[in-house]
Amino acid sequence: MSEWETVVGLEVHVELATETKLFSHAPNRFGDAPNTNITPVCLGLPGSLPVLNRRAVELAMTIGLALGCEIRPSVFHRKNYFYPDMPKDYQVSQYDRPICVDGSLDLPNGTCIRIERAHLEEDAGKTTHLGGDDGRIHGADQALVDYNRAGVPLLEIVSQPDIRSAEDARAYVEELRAILIATRASEARLEEGSMRVDANVSVRPSGSKELRTRCEIKNLNSLRSLQRAVSYEAQRHVDLYEAGESPTQETRHWSEDGRTHTLRSKEEANDYRYFPEPDLVLLEPDPTWIQQVADSMPELPAQLRQKLMDQAGLEIEDAATIVSRGMSQLVLSAIEAGAEPRRAVTHVVQNLVIDGAEQLDPTHFVELIRLEQSGDLTATQAKQVLGEMVATGLTPSEIAQNLGFESMEAGELETLVDAAIADNSEAWEKFCQGEEKVQGVFVGAVMKASKGQADGKAVTAILNQRRG
Repeated sequence: MSEWETVVGLEVHVELATETKLFSHAPNRFGDAPNTNITPVCLGLPGSLPVLNRRAVELAMTIGLALGCEIRPSVFHRKNYFYPDMPKDYQVSQYDRPICVDGSLDLPNGTCIRIERAHLEEDAGKTTHLGGDDGRIHGADQALVDYNRAGVPLLEIVSQPDIRSAEDARAYVEELRAILIATRASEARLEEGSMRVDANVSVRPSGSKELRTRCEIKNLNSLRSLQRAVSYEAQRHVDLYEAGESPTQETRHWSEDGRTHTLRSKEEANDYRYFPEPDLVLLEPDPTWIQQVADSMPELPAQLRQKLMDQAGLEIEDAATIVSRGMSQLVLSAIEAGAEPRRAVTHVVQNLVIDGAEQLDPTHFVELIRLEQSGDLTATQAKQVLGEMVATGLTPSEIAQNLGFESMEAGELETLVDAAIADNSEAWEKFCQGEEKVQGVFVGAVMKASKGQADGKAVTAILNQRRG
């Protein structure tokens, strides 16, 4: 690949976190019984008329402003195509006049990816194919259609073809997802389909500026799949060019067997016969409304990462992990309350990779760190208490008392250390000769004997005292 350059543009479809759908009062909820969240508008029944959801427009502008886009007057169009999960036989979308244009997104590594546009549209329903291969229509003998998702508000965010690797494609979606979560504009759950990615992939000779034939990989629903699919497709194009052939512009499907497969030839805009939606007027947010949305903007991931790096002395990797999990305020609140930064970061990065962790009470988190710093809880005990805090909502002191965690007396601890030394005389001799790695033998023995109540640092201090 050193002689070739990968060129990627991403189209990210984001379901907006509204109470109702884009043009009707039907609930916008995931996981309800099929075909229960529908109205005549969702189904395109004769005589039904759309009414635009104001909150969806606000969230679209929020995302656009977070990406540095210009908010412009926009027009809804009918995008005509037939598919069973599109009950009206057309999708209401924005075509040549989108609401958000000309933005950018900076990756944590400093790379800037330009945003061409972000436009509002309604989602389609969901078709489930039965009896085929990998849920695809080919070979299926039945299809079930659920219209609950039909009409859910989407914002499609289209990047310029500025991405040059599969790794940066993944980083772009991770950063975009962090922005969506920080602004609460979308739940952005790839596994539930509230965030879906289409990747346009091509290659060109290194140093060239031309844009060659691209292929679109549809509906990538995980970061791992995105990275693997882009890598595979780029290599497939290289192999074709080096064999004297060239790729055909088409839409392809990613299979978890590690390959992309042809779905259909790539449609062009004229295939959809766009024309303005006659039942909707020009969408032109006034400057006052736009400013209100801008003023309500929370701190964005890049700002939070920098704050963590400044206040906690973190490296970019740890700061990015904390922000991506939506737990930056937890760490910053703990540090502001006097907690030791490194302990707070360690708990979040290593011990809070559990469901519900983002709901942890900051005051309880600070109390836990203080108990650990004072020696009232060992590191092992603190980890266990932390898990119970997330599960129960109780305070660290209450949980420690319920679990019978009490700090050991110095004399009791010294007795356990002496017993560990006596039981491991050969290891003790090596430790006295300077082999630090055998220290774990004694720490482990004491932790086992104390049933996890011993403080590892205190054990180490006693060992060094005994060694002289």
